[in-house]
Amino acid sequence: MDNTVEAVRGYYDENARLEWERLEKHPFEFLLTTGMMERYIRPGDSVLDIGGGPGRYSIHFAQRGCRVVLAELSQSNVALAREKAAEAGVTVEAYACDCLELDKLGLGQFDHVFLMGPLYHLQREEDRIRAVELALKHLKPGGMLYVSFILTFAGVIYDLQNKGYLVEDLKNAHAMALVDAVEQGGDYCGPGFTEVYFYHQRNILPFMARFPLEKRHLFGQEGILSPNYRELLTRSPEEIQAWVDLARRYLELPELLSYSEHAMYIGRKLPENDEGENI
Repeated sequence: MDNTVEAVRGYYDENARLEWERLEKHPFEFLLTTGMMERYIRPGDSVLDIGGGPGRYSIHFAQRGCRVVLAELSQSNVALAREKAAEAGVTVEAYACDCLELDKLGLGQFDHVFLMGPLYHLQREEDRIRAVELALKHLKPGGMLYVSFILTFAGVIYDLQNKGYLVEDLKNAHAMALVDAVEQGGDYCGPGFTEVYFYHQRNILPFMARFPLEKRHLFGQEGILSPNYRELLTRSPEEIQAWVDLARRYLELPELLSYSEHAMYIGRKLPENDEGENI
C-alpha cells in the first residue's frame, strides 16, 4: 500500500467531523460551487461522488432528488456520511474505496461524476490521470464531470487569513517551496495539512485537455471572497448577499482565480461513435 494513501486515509479517519464542519465555516465555497453545479444537475439524475469526504455534496444533491453514490477513501468519512444522510432523511449509497480501485465496486455509469478530493492528494501524475480516466469511465457519454483542485496560492491565502503564520512559514522549506511554485508557475507536491498536491491555476486546463471533454467552466470555488471570508461573515445579511452576487459575476474571470483556494473544472464527456471512440 502506498504510504501517501495511508497517510491521507489516516488524516481523514481522524478528522471526519472537522471535514464536515469545514463547509459550515467556509459557507461561500459550498454556496458558489453548488450554484454552478445546479446549472446541470436535475432531480432524478444519477450522481457518483468520488472522494467526497463525509458527503456534504452527496447529501445536498440527494435532497434535490438525485440518486447518489459516494465512493470515499476514509471509512470514518463514509460512516459519518451515512449518519448525516439518515439525519437528513435521504439515501446515499456510501462505500469505502480508493479512487484508483473504483472498478472493484461495479457501479456502472452516471449522469454526473464528482472528483472533488482525490486530486488534492495524488502525488504522481499517472495516478491523477488514472483518477480522471476512471471517473470518465463511470460517466455516461454527454454527462458532466466536476473536478476540483487546490490552488498553490491557497497556502498564501491561509497565512493571510491567520495572523502569525507567515513569519514562521518563511523559515519553512516546504512552505517556501509552495511560495516559489506560485511565483514560478509550478505545482506543489509534498507535506501540507496532510500529503498534498496543489495546482498552479495556469496548469489546470493543460492537464484537463488530454481527456475527451468539452470544457464548460473553470471557476474559483470561493470566488473573490476567500481572503476576507471571516470578517465578511460578520457584516449585515444585505451586504453579505451583495458580495455573493458580485462574486458570482466574477467567478470565471481567469485573472481572479487566485482569490480562491479551490478551483473547479466542469466538462461534458464527448459522445462516442459506433466503435466506442469519442467524437
